[in-house]
Amino acid sequence: MSHAALSYRPEIDGLRAVAVLAVVLYHFGVPGLGGGFVGVDVFFVISGYLIGAILWREASGSGRIALGRFWLRRFRRLAPAWSVMALAVWAVGYAVLLPHDFRELGKSLIAATLFAANIHQYRQAGYFDAAAEEKPLLHMWSLSLEEQFYLVLPLVLLVLARRPRAAVAVLAALAAASLAASVLGTRSHHVAAFYLFPFRAWELLAGVLLAMRDERAGPARLGWPVSALGLGLVLAGVVLIRPGAGFPGWVAAVPVAGTVLLILNGRDGNAVNRLLSLRPMVMIGLISYSLYLWHWPVRSLSLFVLGPDLSAPVRAGLIALSFALAWLSWRFVERPARDPRLLPPRALAAGVVVGVGGLLALGAWPFLRAGLPERFGPQVLVHAAAAQDFIQDWSRCTTARDGPWAGVETCALGPDGPPQVLAWGDSHLRAIKEGLDEAAHRAGVPVLLIWHAGCPPLFGVDKRETAATRAEDAACSAANRQIAQAMAHTDVPAILLVGRWSYYATGAGSGVDADNRIALTTQPDARQPAPPVGAPPAGLAPAGGDVAGQAPGDPYADAVARTLTALSAPGRRLFVLRQVPELPRYRSADVARAMARGVPIPPEALSVPRPVAEARDDTGLAPFRAAEAAGQVAILDPWPGLCDAARCLALGVRPDADRPAPVYFDNNHLTNTGARGLSALFAPLWAH
Repeated sequence: MSHAALSYRPEIDGLRAVAVLAVVLYHFGVPGLGGGFVGVDVFFVISGYLIGAILWREASGSGRIALGRFWLRRFRRLAPAWSVMALAVWAVGYAVLLPHDFRELGKSLIAATLFAANIHQYRQAGYFDAAAEEKPLLHMWSLSLEEQFYLVLPLVLLVLARRPRAAVAVLAALAAASLAASVLGTRSHHVAAFYLFPFRAWELLAGVLLAMRDERAGPARLGWPVSALGLGLVLAGVVLIRPGAGFPGWVAAVPVAGTVLLILNGRDGNAVNRLLSLRPMVMIGLISYSLYLWHWPVRSLSLFVLGPDLSAPVRAGLIALSFALAWLSWRFVERPARDPRLLPPRALAAGVVVGVGGLLALGAWPFLRAGLPERFGPQVLVHAAAAQDFIQDWSRCTTARDGPWAGVETCALGPDGPPQVLAWGDSHLRAIKEGLDEAAHRAGVPVLLIWHAGCPPLFGVDKRETAATRAEDAACSAANRQIAQAMAHTDVPAILLVGRWSYYATGAGSGVDADNRIALTTQPDARQPAPPVGAPPAGLAPAGGDVAGQAPGDPYADAVARTLTALSAPGRRLFVLRQVPELPRYRSADVARAMARGVPIPPEALSVPRPVAEARDDTGLAPFRAAEAAGQVAILDPWPGLCDAARCLALGVRPDADRPAPVYFDNNHLTNTGARGLSALFAPLWAH
């Protein structure tokens, strides 16, 4: 590649400015930029182009790549500013983060230092995972992904250096395979497709292939329409794309294609390129790396320092603070570190070794010391303990490869042996797992547990949920159909159903999760009304087809009746756990953080009047009460252990302690402590 091809390109810095502004403004909630996160995809293409150009020029010219020198350049570019930011985040975290949050920061710091932040975030993702805003180093996933790519790319280019045409074909094939994996993976394994390098490599390879094209054909000057189309595609992505189950997939091709067109035609003297080359745009582009580094910790840590509700002026001030920190980082860290006279290679290498060791040690300290809880007083720690009292051991879970339970994850509780009780439920079953396990061990009765978050343990219904992807909704229906088939071959003598019944019955959450919505619909092959409660069991397979002239009933009540009828069998006992009372405004982490900031906590955030809780509970419990009256099911009631005559409380008192213990994790899930406090409730399961 000619020297001109590698000369400074101001319009690329302007494009960096577009990308980082999109990301920053999106993260601070500026309206109209719902797809601002695609700025990361723009960065991927730019990075692939610039780094790919350097590597391909070296590989094709000499047949070799000085790998040590290349990776040392990467450290020079990235490590100093990252290290300063990480130290600052750790220091602020020490002052304001709750023990659980600080422990998680330690884990994130270790992962990011080892360029594994994306893998860490992928492995953490789950039903009880913390919100994105609560992770000050979440944004490091993209830099980790890039560095994983740059561990592989130089080796691939070395192999292909002597065969330029083959190199283009091979890299194009890899990019196509990565894109196909992204499209397919976004549907079935969305979290993996978002975070993991193989699903995103095509975006960086698009930049690499463009650099190789410039090597062969030289600069392209295709006129202003090409650049206008490119900028239009990028801006369309920023404005129109939405986060969620459909991204990245094929949707990511919109900003990627726009970026490719802008870089391809970047040396054309048109108005778009002149706009991108304006001094303010170039300046923002120059500080874009530091701005990306600093803006997210500022946004995340503000949650802990200022609380979750930020006014528009406060957000504007935080954006300004991000820019100020970015400029200082660029001026006094990035620029000096890039000067070999100020930071010679040996000093850089030594600094990297010392810096990595120091950051790993800082991450390990809160990780190994439970988040250093001694930093807070006992009142804060009670609720902080609830925020982390949900970690459980699931090592006894397996997924059968054959047989009636093939493909269904089942977990053993209690002693080993053929299960005498089958517990089936949603995240509420997961929440009471420790109490059920303790009771099963004490009674000497093996239990088989099946749980699926957000999935009603009911037959014959599909669900659409705002808190789930369409793929997750479909997986729920598929799992329940398979469970129905497996039940036909199961002779377990007792079955326990556990669920958030009020949520399924009313279609909405309550209080802090009131925005969550769920809609149940009867499956086409289950529209025949369920037999009346108490009728002889008709087996597991519901009769198919509609009944002429009959209007469909309430999908939830019908599903309850259908499920109980399907599960009934001679000699089998059916139980249902009454849903624990909902405390609409309680979320343990939020309460602990507010206390740590000195914010007064109103009583309604820590409890709920019993009549209010019962009104919420009645709709979900009504079909089970009717079934209990007919002798078809027995209801296990946890309310006496969670409520007094007037109120249901977030904190209970353990028999072996004289101070309150955390009973609730959030507004509708128990902690492990709360679950163990109810272990005696399960005694009827073992009675004969």
